[in-house]
Amino acid sequence: MSLSNRLDGLFAPAPQPERVAFLKGQPYAHRGLHGNGILENSPAAFDAAIRQGHGIECDVQAAEDGRAFVFHDFELGRLTGQSGLLAHMRAEEIDRVQLKDGHGKIPRLREMLDQVGGRVPILIELKSRNRRVGPLCLSVRRALEGYGGKAAIMSFNPLVSAWFRKNAAHIVRGLVITEEGRKNLKGRIVRHQALWTAKPDFLAYDIRDLPSGFAASCRARGMPVLTWTVRSAEQEKIAALHADEPVYEMPQT
Repeated sequence: MSLSNRLDGLFAPAPQPERVAFLKGQPYAHRGLHGNGILENSPAAFDAAIRQGHGIECDVQAAEDGRAFVFHDFELGRLTGQSGLLAHMRAEEIDRVQLKDGHGKIPRLREMLDQVGGRVPILIELKSRNRRVGPLCLSVRRALEGYGGKAAIMSFNPLVSAWFRKNAAHIVRGLVITEEGRKNLKGRIVRHQALWTAKPDFLAYDIRDLPSGFAASCRARGMPVLTWTVRSAEQEKIAALHADEPVYEMPQT
């Protein structure tokens, strides 16, 4: 075993198997099961995933006052009829914004959780562009209070997982990783540092980087590896070999 792998085991130990067992057993629909006229991260996309019995991956980001909304882009334009930054709007303003093509308003995280109602597992990706993760993390923790279903949080930002470990250790947490542009020594160091900071229960890995020695070593010592975004039969085969479950994006038929 290499020194880096020994350090990974010391500074980011694998979780107890029962803690993360719910992550396995079903694929996850990326931003809900969308396409063919169904908009991503919309109630219709979540219903479509539930009908298939698949888990749901969704994105959340903070309004100006910290409230968590289910929305991927930082800009409103692609998915709504309005422009501007979601982070510069207060919650009551976002409540009035309509998604395109009659998909209703942008859901608050609590509303989305109420819709799912524990019927399928949920992966909640927190979108954060800076070190100030506390307000969004707190909003997500509050939304999850009393939720009876299976849910996990994850983020590219290792500070998000670190926040939950300190302030809501009962919530399963993951680190999202891509090796794109960072396959050199510096990139490997950054990945190990992020792992040690986050101390996650699982990894969500870029399918384009699998197989990966880093992902394989974490998986071998008991840390589940999910992979995103699976969009082809070939990528499905890679995911089956090198990950525990795929986060897929294929329109329903």
